[in-house]
Amino acid sequence: MTDPLNHSHYAATAHAWRPRAFDGDNCSCDVAVIGGGFTGLSAALACAERGFSVILIEREHIGFGASGRNGGQLIPGLRWTASELEEEFGRDRADALFDLCWRDNRVKARIEKHGLVCDLKAGHLEAAWTPKDFDAMRREADYLADRFSYRTDVVAKPDMGVHIASPLYHGGVHDPQGGHFHPLSYAIGLAQAAEAAGVRIWENERAYRITDDPEGPGVMTDRTHVGARFVIDATDSWIGQVEPDLGRYTVPIMNYNIATAPLANADDLLPSDAAVADSRFVLNYFRLSADKRLIFGGGERYSQTPPRDIAAFVRPFMAEVFPQIANAKIDYGWGGAVAVTMNRLPHIGRRGNVFFAHGFSGHGALVTTLAGELIAEAMAGTAERFDVLANLPSRPFPGGKWLRRPLATLGLLYYAMKDKLG
Repeated sequence: MTDPLNHSHYAATAHAWRPRAFDGDNCSCDVAVIGGGFTGLSAALACAERGFSVILIEREHIGFGASGRNGGQLIPGLRWTASELEEEFGRDRADALFDLCWRDNRVKARIEKHGLVCDLKAGHLEAAWTPKDFDAMRREADYLADRFSYRTDVVAKPDMGVHIASPLYHGGVHDPQGGHFHPLSYAIGLAQAAEAAGVRIWENERAYRITDDPEGPGVMTDRTHVGARFVIDATDSWIGQVEPDLGRYTVPIMNYNIATAPLANADDLLPSDAAVADSRFVLNYFRLSADKRLIFGGGERYSQTPPRDIAAFVRPFMAEVFPQIANAKIDYGWGGAVAVTMNRLPHIGRRGNVFFAHGFSGHGALVTTLAGELIAEAMAGTAERFDVLANLPSRPFPGGKWLRRPLATLGLLYYAMKDKLG
């Protein structure tokens, strides 16, 4: 389908990729994967490496969804802090979650293993919107150092100029284990590695139902039925179109990004070249591209209808942070849906031989690759690490088919208003 939201810097600069067509031959396999984003691609690749035959089915093209149009920020962890996880789940589960979601950087490992070229840079800064936020960040940094020997750099307000030329923030925490990258080039690199491992990729092929045959699950597409021993549903924001009951666990939130023209003063804006995300509920997040553009995400909309002019919608947020480039030329504006769960933790699990992973809640650039690889581990018979994420609590949004989204929107608007009131 034509997508008015994908006038993106990524689409214009990603590695060349020739669309892979439905081939119609031998529509059976060990593993059928639905979805050509980070989760589906990493799962398909990891399954093929374990000797499974794999078909990956993508309705549009590789990286079409959030995987190919996100802010490119690689933020270790989950939306909950490590101390919140320990308080809620206890020491042992917090240890297991920390080992997976903070220490085990599967994105970096894949990039190194396959020689993927995707503009990988080190360093992520969380910037404090209020003094109260900075106090909480400082306590968390102390907790990470004392509890896990995980070192981050606490940056006081007078020292923020090392990282960012903006007067807005009251300090922050720099994590050298985080970073940023070109997400669509990474997705295409994963797809190429998956094909080299034997995965068959079908693009522009809609999968609309998972079947429950006596000999194992399968997938109905517009042109065929794929018989498989296992199915992986990695459709994220579109999961309700394949499995309506799983669609109850998330709501889509629209996010928008812009990319300026290349800036002569780019290095003055972000001297350390770290990616930055601030601490507001409706956060700003930004970084420099390899060609010295500022890629800036700001604002959310709870309607599926995009703004008439994405650049005009995002520009005021950019100008608030960087008034020195308030009138900079904007070359690209794009957006897309982020699937958000009730508690902002991902919803991962299995039902028989059908695995699923969705609801990464805007914090998925690292954990999606991990989730795909853990699904492959579980499929191969080692489920201990998969179960760490699969046992995270989850519940559907209230309200049923018609009221779920309006009720969720009211809750999100409440927290957005708290941002504005300080």
